[in-house]
Amino acid sequence: MIVIGIDPHKQTLTAVAVDGGTGQALGELTVPARAPGFERLVEWARSLDAERSFAVEDGRHVSGALERSLIDRGERSVRVPPRMMGESRRTDRISGKSDPVDATAVARAALRHPDLPEATLAGIEREIGLLVAHREMLVNERTDRICKLRWLLHDLDPDLAPPLRTLDRFKMLDRLATTLRALEPSVVKELCLELLNRCREITVRANELERRIRAVMKTHAPALLEIPGCAALTAGKIVAETAQVCRFPTERHFARYAGTAPIPASSGARHRQRFNRRGNRQLNAAMHRIAVTQIRMHEPARVYLATKRAEGKTKTEAIRALKRHLTRVVFKTLTSMDRPADRLTAAAA
Repeated sequence: MIVIGIDPHKQTLTAVAVDGGTGQALGELTVPARAPGFERLVEWARSLDAERSFAVEDGRHVSGALERSLIDRGERSVRVPPRMMGESRRTDRISGKSDPVDATAVARAALRHPDLPEATLAGIEREIGLLVAHREMLVNERTDRICKLRWLLHDLDPDLAPPLRTLDRFKMLDRLATTLRALEPSVVKELCLELLNRCREITVRANELERRIRAVMKTHAPALLEIPGCAALTAGKIVAETAQVCRFPTERHFARYAGTAPIPASSGARHRQRFNRRGNRQLNAAMHRIAVTQIRMHEPARVYLATKRAEGKTKTEAIRALKRHLTRVVFKTLTSMDRPADRLTAAAA
């Protein structure tokens, strides 16, 4: 059996075939990152060995078309996280960096981690992810506009500055716009009004997207919304980043992917776990939001936290334990959802 590691880019992709038993490179190929190039890649791979699999570096937008092409042709492929590829390259005896070196590291990382989830076709999870990501982009843009607006208002008149976290409210935007229009004409006034209008436009669109995401989540993952502290946006992030929970063999694999699995850091009589910096940080952030919300308003979570503190854990360690517990709850919720068979396809992330 051979593993074909692929380093994808916008214009080209480089593939290196590696022996599954020895890890030795057997050949390499660079083709255009277009449909004819994908066809040539598959033909080349099939000529090398009848038993093969593809390992693609997780490049999201630059690897999606390749993955869809491989699946359409009946080929098995997995995604290798860039961090995992980098670790494989650092432990290799070959120094330097090039596309063939990266592709070889991708293949060898896949050999070292045979339990990597298999890539599948994109479905409703990808659409949810696109909606959530687009809303986040708009909110970030609004934050940037608000920061610029506040500095201009301070320069114009420090007393014009509105209270914090109020410039996403239409009432405050209207009040501030009315005050600005009553002032003498100036470039600062003109720019402030322009920024106010843009903040209003972004808020309108962000609210529309949030309502749309909420409606989709009520249809496709209502059980997630029943978890205390898991609102529509957080549920959407979980569904999008999980991208088909059935691709994880066990709940432990899911926790490791979410970056909530404990990492032992004990020595002698001292037993502790350290912060897990790996895994999907977007999914980890979603778990953290649920944990923080439950600590604030959900009594069972407070009791769980107090129990862990009584066991000698620090507050930080207790929160990590709560996140691990919530990961288990989310995994069981996702696996228990009754969903139509035609919606069980998603993009591996």
